[in-house]
Amino acid sequence: MKRTLSVLGSSGSIGRQTLKVAEACGHDVAAITVNRSVELAEDQVRRFRPRLAVAADEEAAAALRIRLADTGVKVLSGREGLLEAAALPEADTVVAAIVGVAGLLPTLTAIDCGKRVALANKETLVCAGELVMARAGERGAEIVPVDSEHSAIFQCLQGCQSRGEVRRLIITASGGPFYGKSCKELSLVKKEQALRHPNWSMGAKITIDSATLMNKGLEFIEAMRLYSMPPERIQIVVHRESIVHSLVEFADGAILAQLGSADMCLPIQYALTWPERTPGPAKPLDLLSCPPLTFQAPDTETFRCLRLALECADRGGTSTAVLNGANEAAVALFLEDKISFLDIARLVEAALDRVPVKDNPGLNDIFEADRAAREAVYQSVR
Repeated sequence: MKRTLSVLGSSGSIGRQTLKVAEACGHDVAAITVNRSVELAEDQVRRFRPRLAVAADEEAAAALRIRLADTGVKVLSGREGLLEAAALPEADTVVAAIVGVAGLLPTLTAIDCGKRVALANKETLVCAGELVMARAGERGAEIVPVDSEHSAIFQCLQGCQSRGEVRRLIITASGGPFYGKSCKELSLVKKEQALRHPNWSMGAKITIDSATLMNKGLEFIEAMRLYSMPPERIQIVVHRESIVHSLVEFADGAILAQLGSADMCLPIQYALTWPERTPGPAKPLDLLSCPPLTFQAPDTETFRCLRLALECADRGGTSTAVLNGANEAAVALFLEDKISFLDIARLVEAALDRVPVKDNPGLNDIFEADRAAREAVYQSVR
């Protein structure tokens, strides 16, 4: 089925690969959005001819407007531009690939318009999962996951009649670049080391989250909201080879797994074409060249970010928004060389201790928890 896409976050890793899939599979692109990547945005517009281009940054939008003056493409900026891209009538599918809590409002806008949302922004469900899923049900919007782990679960769930047949979800983790290291060793790691993921090519923020294992904690929370699954029925296992992308165990003891190469084009494409499958650009997996597949328990004592995320999964309320906001702020500081690797977990834990948690939150409560968490982190390093 041919789709018309609005790609929110087209300059990021997922956004660029989405455009690769669109080109290979013949999907139209109605809108793209970037933050400040003017040159890349111009290249994408000239290649895919969308109706709308958005740069969140005002100065970048002004520069992009000049560059695209000969094209007739509408150029907008700021939050209003992002929301217009999310609601664009011509687009039947919105690829939500903006990193962080900034992707929440555009995702809700797409849901309110009843669109299919190919969701690559895990923070949306981490911070406001109950609200988002309820809104999707009310508006008749489809949420199809793009994360490789949740796409794997989504694909495996096609093999059951009802969720009552599911015993547990098993989420795989690569373990990141520091698997097996001690706290003493982690105290010495540098940004450049943390940004070298052994299996995946991703953006800086998610790569750091993979190194701390926070990414897996966020995916655990996301799975709870996306599949209405209690935490005791979700398990994380370290699978260093990144070939099994996740598994589902059923009531009879059968386990289905989705295997594939470490190529995000496959889950992106499935989010666009589901329930159909079509040829695409993803690299096929050669089973005869695969290494032995191994599985181990994660080390939640050394990788404290994962432990904190699992505690917030149990606590609920705005604790998950505090967790996410504090982590975003701490990772940004780490990428700016202002704190150490282990400081990320320390600052997140301090924010969780400091910011009050509210149960059954509304959207304003979630945004306030996010703001307070970030402020707690910044105050801790002043």
